[in-house]
Amino acid sequence: VIVTCLGVLDVGGTITIHVFSCYFGLGVSKALFRATQQQLHPKETPTPRSDLVSLVGTLILWVFWPSFVAVLCQPGDAQQRAILNTLLAMSASAITTVVASSLLERDGKLSLGHLQNGSLAGGVAIGEVADMAMPPVAALALGSLSALMCVLGFRFLTPLLGRKLTLHDQCGIHNLHGLPGILGAAASVVAVLVASKGTSGSCSSQLSPAGGNASEAVEGQWGARGVGRQALCQAAGLAVAVSGSLLVGLLTGATLRLPCLARPPERLCFDDSLYFKIQDQAESPGPDSSAEEGALALKE
Repeated sequence: VIVTCLGVLDVGGTITIHVFSCYFGLGVSKALFRATQQQLHPKETPTPRSDLVSLVGTLILWVFWPSFVAVLCQPGDAQQRAILNTLLAMSASAITTVVASSLLERDGKLSLGHLQNGSLAGGVAIGEVADMAMPPVAALALGSLSALMCVLGFRFLTPLLGRKLTLHDQCGIHNLHGLPGILGAAASVVAVLVASKGTSGSCSSQLSPAGGNASEAVEGQWGARGVGRQALCQAAGLAVAVSGSLLVGLLTGATLRLPCLARPPERLCFDDSLYFKIQDQAESPGPDSSAEEGALALKE
C-alpha cells in the first residue's frame, strides 16, 4: 500500500521498517499488558555486561547503516548521495547524543542507554530522504534533531507514557524508531516541496530515486501527480503505517493472550536461564534452584 499504491519515496525504510515495526510492537505491548500498571521486574534493568555488549552491537550497526540505506538505490549519484547523507546524519546524531546525555545526566556522565540508541537515530530519520539532493547542513540538522528527540524521549517521554497510558516500552523502541521515523517522514514532505524550487526547475530530477534525467522523471513518476500530491502521499504513507501497525499490533497482542497459547508467568519474564545456559563468574558452577523452579512452572 505505502510503496506501490501511494508511491511513497522511502529508500531507507524509515516508514516501512522503523515506524511500522515500532508501533506494531507498541500495539502488541499494550494489548498484552492492557491497562494494568506494571511493577519493575528485578531483572528488567540492564547490567554493566549487557550494556557493553549492546554498545558493541551499536558500533556494528553504525558502521554498516549507510550500506543498509543505500543498497536499494540505483548505482551512481543516488547511491553516493544516500551513503554521504547517512554518514553525515549519523555523525551528527552521535555527537549530539554525547552532548545531550552529558547535560541531562548527573555530574556530566554519559548514559550507555543514550549512546546505544541516540547515535543510531540519525540513520533512522535520514532513510526516507537519503537519496534526495540536499545540502550537507540539512543532513547534519536532521541527525542532530533526531538524536535530541531520542535522548529526551528516554528521559521524559517513556516514563510519561508509562504513567499516563500504562504503555510498557522495555527497549525504548518509540524513542529510537518511532520519533526519528516521524521526523524523517516530515522531512521528506519538506524536501519534496523545497526541491520543487530547485535551480533546474524540476524537482523530479533531484528526487528521483533512480537518478534519471529531468524529462524522464517528469514523464514518469511525478508527471501525472505533481509535487503537491507527492508531498501529500509522503504524509499519507506515515498515517497508513502508524494506523495499520497499531491495529495489527493490538490484534496480535490480543491473540497472544489466548489461554491456549500458554503464556509463561510474569515472574519468569526477563529470565534467560530458562532457555540459555548462563553461569555468572562470581558464582560457582552448580544447579540453580530458581531456574529449576522456573522451568517447572513454565512446563506446567
